[in-house]
Amino acid sequence: MHIFYTPELSGTTYTLDESESKHCVRVLRLEQGDEVILVDGRGGFFTAEITDPNPKRCSVRVVKTELNFGQSGFHVHIAIAPTKNIERIEWFLEKATEIGLSRVTPLLCRYSERKEIKADRLEKVMVSAMKQSLKAYLPQLDQLTKFGDLIKQPFNGQKFIAHCEDQHRDLLKNLIVPNQNYLILIGPEGDFSSEEIEQALKSGFQPVSLGDSRLRTETAGLVACHTFNLMNQV
Repeated sequence: MHIFYTPELSGTTYTLDESESKHCVRVLRLEQGDEVILVDGRGGFFTAEITDPNPKRCSVRVVKTELNFGQSGFHVHIAIAPTKNIERIEWFLEKATEIGLSRVTPLLCRYSERKEIKADRLEKVMVSAMKQSLKAYLPQLDQLTKFGDLIKQPFNGQKFIAHCEDQHRDLLKNLIVPNQNYLILIGPEGDFSSEEIEQALKSGFQPVSLGDSRLRTETAGLVACHTFNLMNQV
């Protein structure tokens, strides 16, 4: 099953961009009449057939449409501080997209070592993971956001902050109410500052533990993502 990302698909015909066309025709050697799958990143899952196998502008025709494909009854938003080694956050995005992620906000914190990101590169990682895992929804990727700005944004759902300070914190899995919107804050390698933790608590975030182990930033994000999805399985 060959899957192509077609974000601008709106009718029954579509022309793949040059990169996707080359991959389809030159690499995969698909021909006229061959069947492919198209996903638009907004829940559209389309079965199509190739009508013109041009390696620069391959044309396809939609023969079957499924909307809201794989839609879940909950929403996972993870705000995470990008790691100094960007490959580690790319790994997180790849795996979290495969598991089930709705939105991700790169978070700029007091102890952040990375203060800039390349959104285009990160989105390509998520697009690839979306296609690989047979999903039709592409997670929303926000711009790098200051911690103080993020916690002030309105949010209708459960809000958590995972930190390492020595104070009572319930396990995340014990606090999750199924079929809700979830937002969790994951800090940088140096953790959140005490001031940031206090600000989050005053803004209605619940402090949580992800287990007894001290986790890397990207591992903590993935554990949280998996926990939300696992606790929503029926």
